[in-house]
Amino acid sequence: MNRTLLPGRPYPLGATVSSKGTNFAIFSEGATCVDLCLFDPQGKQTDSIPLRERTAFVWHGLIRDIMPGQLYGYRIDGPWEPERGHRFNPAKLLVDPYAEAISGQVDWKAPIFGYDIASGDDLKIDTQDSAAGVPKSVVVDSKFDWGGDCPPETPLADSVIYEVHVRGFSIQNPMVPEKLRGTYAGLSHESSINYFKKLGITAVELLPIHHFIDEGHLVDKGLRDYWGYNTLGYFAPMSRYSSSGDTGGQVNEFKEMVRAFHSAGIEVILDVVYNHTCEGDQLGPTLSWRGVCNLTYYRLTENPRYYMDYTGTGNTLNVRNPQVLKMIMDSLRYWVTEMHVDGFRFDLAATLARELHDVSRLSSFFDTIHQDPTLAGIKLIAEPWDVGEGGYQVGQFPVLWAEWNGRYRDTVRRFWRGDPSQLSDFANRLMGSSDLYQFDGRKPYASINFVTAHDGFTLCDLVSYNEKHNETNQDDNKDGTNDNDSWNMGAEGLTDDQGINTLRERQTRNFLATLMLSQGVPMLTGGDEVARSQRGNNNSYCQDNELTWFDWNLDEPRKRLRDFTARLIKFRLSHPNLHRRKFFQDREIRKAGQSTIVQDAAWFNTDGKQVPDEVWNTEWNRSICVLLNGQTLQVTNDQGDPVADNSFLLIVNAAQDGVQFTLPPCVSKDRWVQIIDTEDITNPFTEKEVIEKVIIGGRSLLLFMDR
Repeated sequence: MNRTLLPGRPYPLGATVSSKGTNFAIFSEGATCVDLCLFDPQGKQTDSIPLRERTAFVWHGLIRDIMPGQLYGYRIDGPWEPERGHRFNPAKLLVDPYAEAISGQVDWKAPIFGYDIASGDDLKIDTQDSAAGVPKSVVVDSKFDWGGDCPPETPLADSVIYEVHVRGFSIQNPMVPEKLRGTYAGLSHESSINYFKKLGITAVELLPIHHFIDEGHLVDKGLRDYWGYNTLGYFAPMSRYSSSGDTGGQVNEFKEMVRAFHSAGIEVILDVVYNHTCEGDQLGPTLSWRGVCNLTYYRLTENPRYYMDYTGTGNTLNVRNPQVLKMIMDSLRYWVTEMHVDGFRFDLAATLARELHDVSRLSSFFDTIHQDPTLAGIKLIAEPWDVGEGGYQVGQFPVLWAEWNGRYRDTVRRFWRGDPSQLSDFANRLMGSSDLYQFDGRKPYASINFVTAHDGFTLCDLVSYNEKHNETNQDDNKDGTNDNDSWNMGAEGLTDDQGINTLRERQTRNFLATLMLSQGVPMLTGGDEVARSQRGNNNSYCQDNELTWFDWNLDEPRKRLRDFTARLIKFRLSHPNLHRRKFFQDREIRKAGQSTIVQDAAWFNTDGKQVPDEVWNTEWNRSICVLLNGQTLQVTNDQGDPVADNSFLLIVNAAQDGVQFTLPPCVSKDRWVQIIDTEDITNPFTEKEVIEKVIIGGRSLLLFMDR
């Protein structure tokens, strides 16, 4: 077909539809020739159009009569010099790095490798056409009626985040129409929204929805990528989660999902993977960035044949390069302005902050994000580590950033397991981890508190297994961490022992109550509220099946746990004393000897007296009482009036046996009323008036409120 090619514009990058036609623009600094290839719906190439215009290394052109839904890709020629970092190969079709939709799957049996895979020699070029095995980019019409969509703009301090998998949540839900199960539409179906609202969460954090591919070794085993940390497109929603096809319908369906969540007052946070791509190391496939401009997009070693790997995946994006940083920023802005998302959780964020090799708080990545007005007010959450040397950076990210607090997870697990010498650190985690965040200008809500996440045991498995059981991953149970800080209570996995099951129910409630009563921002892993189990698999990245999907057939214990969690969340959100916006007026958390009337928090022994310093680091102490003063919040509401709340008394006992506590006097009212008792798994919210002394059961938690 003869098509009219006009010069077009170098920006924006990607495929942009206008009344004049569709403008195509792609950056490649080292290319000598760029051909735009068009495909029919069956994947047959119909046109190859050389882009003749090049502006600041951007190859561009405008073509009339290109409609939304058009499939396309690129072939880019240039030097094949792997020993110098150049891996151009015009035989390999490339996905547009700025594609807003991607159609089709990778065929690992097709010649998608740029080198001679038969010999394994990555220096020897392969000249077979890869088009039949490579997904196609899709031209997208960005028009969408948002219908007055209004983001909830929930303050982070008032948030409860729910980490959830788009497909796994609804794939087995009988209340969702079968066609919509496992899709964006299924996640935002009326029954799903009602579930989230009843649970009380304020934000869903979606496991990666940027378009990703299944790794070849998984396909060979009959498995596929489930978590989604294998990105092929930073602007394209994953087509697998679409009930509207993969030629652009996935974009509108994603927007409809966000609009539905916002209408329900729930924010949408994306888990994003800007640290590496799906192309792996020098032996990986050529699908996009490697063939577009390898030297630009990837961090290479001193021998540029090889890739730096701070991520454990074979490659690391070169965020030090202005074009790569631009791509990340363009992607973030796109998801905020065009898709209306409310925040991002950055996978292995320490990688993005590496300048030469060390992680730097002054990196160009942070500087660029902080000065961007589009991202002002957007929630920025870091997974503050990577697998490289010096990569564990919990507490080291700059202001405006919140962090997944790995120390919170580890300490809370160890405390409730009954490990010795945990009390002092547990106190810091309970109070918002001021030791990590207070002294660099951040607030308690910089700490994203979690006990479990997608990576690791579910909460049910945390109290049911001592060891990982990843055999179904077909890697001889060698994958996944061996350090879980878990405890099976006396039996590995399912058991008929009622005593063990009762203890597990209690311990699960201890974790959930601790999470919801801690200062900071709680993140609940999807399904923990209904005791979702993965049968001891702590690395379910490749398990897209019943092992990871939600089971909606709830028995009475699981319903009780769901209702307990919902009441906890509601109780937390109704009391500003439980999600403070300031760190205890900058006073020492553990300072004994002050009057409890002026203290924000005070700690007490079993005798009702404040804990002396020498007790904190003893190995034997596993129980303590803390008072949270509701009269010292030191914040005002929108009308300028001081905010006050009830005062609370929290007693935790991780010892096996019960302990008697003498309660300290109330701060401002007459008496303490017991609100929560996790020892009572049937009616944990039964209120009891308490005069002076209480007995807290072994491995239990008690919460009192003044009346």
